[in-house]
Amino acid sequence: MTPPSGVVVLTDRLVARGGLDRVVAGAIAGGVRCVVLREKDLPRAERAALAADLRAILADVGGTLVVAGPDPLGGDAVHLPAAGPYPPPAHALVGRSCHDQPELDRLTTEHYATISPVWPTKTKPGYGPPLGPDGLRKLVETSPVPLLALGGVETPEQVTACVKAGAAGVAVLGAIMRAKDPTETATSLTSAYVEAVTPVLTQSRRGVTQVSTSGLRPTVPTQGSSLTARSGHGRPQPPTATREKQ
Repeated sequence: MTPPSGVVVLTDRLVARGGLDRVVAGAIAGGVRCVVLREKDLPRAERAALAADLRAILADVGGTLVVAGPDPLGGDAVHLPAAGPYPPPAHALVGRSCHDQPELDRLTTEHYATISPVWPTKTKPGYGPPLGPDGLRKLVETSPVPLLALGGVETPEQVTACVKAGAAGVAVLGAIMRAKDPTETATSLTSAYVEAVTPVLTQSRRGVTQVSTSGLRPTVPTQGSSLTARSGHGRPQPPTATREKQ
C-alpha cells in the first residue's frame, strides 16, 4: 500500500453532521481517498462491521481504509497511537500519531505519521502548543517518513500552507465531520492540495523532494448513502471522479 497523501479524513460519528454515512459518502464524492476509522468506543464486532462497509465503499474508488489501533479489523492498514505498541505490528500500511521530535525519532518500520497539532483544534481544545507551519516544516525536514499535518486544518489556505511546509497531506476531522456539505468542503480542500502540490512535484522531478499526487478532483456532487455508523449497512455508490493529470 502507498502511504496516504492529499486529504485524509478521520471519523467521529458523534459529531458527524447528519450521520457518519452521509459525511463519509460526501467526503469520498469530494475527492477523499483515505479514511481513518476511529470509533474506538464501539464493540469490536460493530466496529469490524463498520470497517467492512467503509472498506467496500473506498474499494469502489481505489481508496484505503486505515483502522486506528493495532487491530486492522480484517484489513491490513492501521494507525497507532504515539504510546505504542513498539515495535509496530507488521501490516501492509502502518501509521503512527506523533507530536514532537522525540516521537518521530522512535519510528522504525512505520510507513507514515501524523504530526499534531498544527493549529488549535476544536476536537481537542487546549491541546498543544500548536506547531504552526514553521514548526511543521522543521519536523518534516527531520522525519524519516512522510508526515500528514493534523489539528485545526479547516481551510484551503491551511492546506496550502501545510503542503508548502513539506507535508505529504493533511488529516482532517472536524472540518469534514461538521460540514453542512461534506462534498463541497472535501472538494475545496482536495483542490487546494492538488494546486499546492503541483510546484512541489515540479521540484521532485529535479530531485529535490517527492510528494504523491493521488488526490482526485470530483466532477459531480454526491448521491445519497445507505451506509450507517453501525445502525445499519449498505454501500453507497459515490459518483465518478477524474484523476488530476500528473
